[in-house]
Amino acid sequence: MHLANATATAAEPDLTALDPAPEEATAEQLIAWAHHRYGERLVLSTSFGATSAVMLHLVSRAAPGIPVICIDTGYLFPETYRFAEELRERLGLNLRYYGSPISAARQEALYGRLWEQGDEGVKRYLRMNKVEPMQRALVELGAEAWLAGLRSDQTEHRAGLPRVGMQDGRVKIHPILSWSAADVDAYMDEHDLPYHPLYAKGYRSIGDHHSTLPVTADMDPRAGRMLGKKRECGLHLPLTDEQNKSFKSSGL
Repeated sequence: MHLANATATAAEPDLTALDPAPEEATAEQLIAWAHHRYGERLVLSTSFGATSAVMLHLVSRAAPGIPVICIDTGYLFPETYRFAEELRERLGLNLRYYGSPISAARQEALYGRLWEQGDEGVKRYLRMNKVEPMQRALVELGAEAWLAGLRSDQTEHRAGLPRVGMQDGRVKIHPILSWSAADVDAYMDEHDLPYHPLYAKGYRSIGDHHSTLPVTADMDPRAGRMLGKKRECGLHLPLTDEQNKSFKSSGL
């Protein structure tokens, strides 16, 4: 399905049925409220990164069966694909992969290695391989509300996000926004959840194999993404007017 006739229809979130308020609700309460409010129109996005098992586990208990969207750029680590399958089987995930309609091999043949072509090349790469596939997934799955495991201590942009807000006409919900790295580790330990296999090798923020590096303990965990140049891949940023117009007209 193309984005030509797609429009997001979700209204501003009605939080009257959420008790306690979003700021005081636990992650489980927030997810359960979203599942009750939006039902099959609720989705979760995941990168199957270092600690993705936390959100996947929370959702598998509080909102079982909802679509779990993973954007497959064609350049994920082999360990990521295997990790995803392990968690899919263990947690009974309704996993949906989405990627660019242009294969990785064809992209390189036509455009070269975009991630090596400066800021404009990186932007084009992210638009083709992450932003467009995510927008297509949201449309095809009829998503009115979107769960994401962002944390406020990860980037400056995320520090300013609300736990429940709007992004491009959809309700965006961040159940673990206020969690610290210690909170995440404690939850992982309590429920015996696995870290991404590359975590033990120093990888903390794990994306595409061509632009992800391990980091040391004194570094920002996201410094290894895009060789330290990018902190946001675009999935969790509002679309510009130009992007909205482009996606609706061409699907790319």
